[in-house]
Parts: sequence; C-alpha cells; structure tokens
Amino acid sequence: MRKGLSRLTLAVALSVAGASAPLTATAQTGAVAPVSASASSGPADPKDMNYHLGAADKLRVIVFEEAGLSGEFVISDTGEIAFPLIGNVHAAGLTVAQVQEALRSRLADGLLRDPHVSVEVEMHRPFYILGEVQKPGEYPFTNGLTVLNAVATAGGFTYRANTRIVTIRHAGALKAAPVRLTDASEVGPGDTILIRERFF
Repeated sequence: MRKGLSRLTLAVALSVAGASAPLTATAQTGAVAPVSASASSGPADPKDMNYHLGAADKLRVIVFEEAGLSGEFVISDTGEIAFPLIGNVHAAGLTVAQVQEALRSRLADGLLRDPHVSVEVEMHRPFYILGEVQKPGEYPFTNGLTVLNAVATAGGFTYRANTRIVTIRHAGALKAAPVRLTDASEVGPGDTILIRERFF
C-alpha cells in the first residue's frame, strides 16, 4: 500500500513541477550520488533586480496623482495583469522595471501626459512541497526561505523521509535536480520541493 502511495506522490510532484522535462538519472533512481549544494540553475532571488515575474505574483502599482489607476494586481495564469484603461498587460517573464516601463508607455499613448509609474512586488508566488512531509501542498513564499524552513512550514518530515537529499525544481528550470540538504539550501518563489522516501 505504501509503495503505491509513493508512486502516486511522485506522479503528483512531477505534474505540479511541470514534469514534461525529465529528472536527472540520479533523481529518477533515488540513488545518492555526488551532488552540489544547490541546483545548477539556482533559485529565483526576489531581491534581485533581474528577478523574473511569474503567475500568482502580486504587484503593487502606483500611478502618481491617479488614485483610480493605482492598486494591487495579480499576474494571471496567462501571464498578464488586467489594468484599468489599457486592458491586459503582459508581465510573466519580465522584470519589475520592464513591467513598469510597459505600463508607463501604454498610459502615455494618448491617455496620460507624462505618467509616472511605480511597480513593486507586493507578494511572491507560492512554493510547493510534496512527498514525505506531514502536510504537503502549496505555501506562501517568504524572503530568505530555506528547504528546512519549508519543511517546518509543512509540519516537518515523516519518519520515512530522506533528510539528506531532496529534489528541487526551481521556477523556470527545465529539470528538477537532487540537492544535498543543508541549513543554506535555498528555495525561490514558485519552486517545487520533493522530499523522497529514504532507503532502509
């Protein structure tokens, strides 16, 4: 019965992680081979000016002296925000600065004279943790999040959990990768963490 549940958990994890791309051979077999301290692509750093936005990120937009155009906007599954007067504006995959310029440009196109627009991330998209934790699922992202923090948020490891190696698929990465679990193992917005069952 447990074996069937493990297979089902893995299938769900791969589905959530966008598993059209294959895992590495090590991740597929669960074998403990030499791995780096973090996945090669690295987690998205929300404090980085080059951070690329994604679906479910919430933006705060302020248009100077235009209260009716200012507010909070969530990036939809199609990668857009629905903005007053100008309609849908693409945001997923862009930086905050790029979205800010797109809004300014659209508003300046016959709607406002020399608009001043400010954009910041109000709330980042959630992360996902699956497998051998007490409460697998989706959780809000917080700055400085580590894998151990994520596990604690999900109620801790089950007694079957492999507490040495975890599998992480970083948002936007083509593959999931095995990661040696340390205090510094980082998680980014939109990442999916899979805690596998250990070998007895």
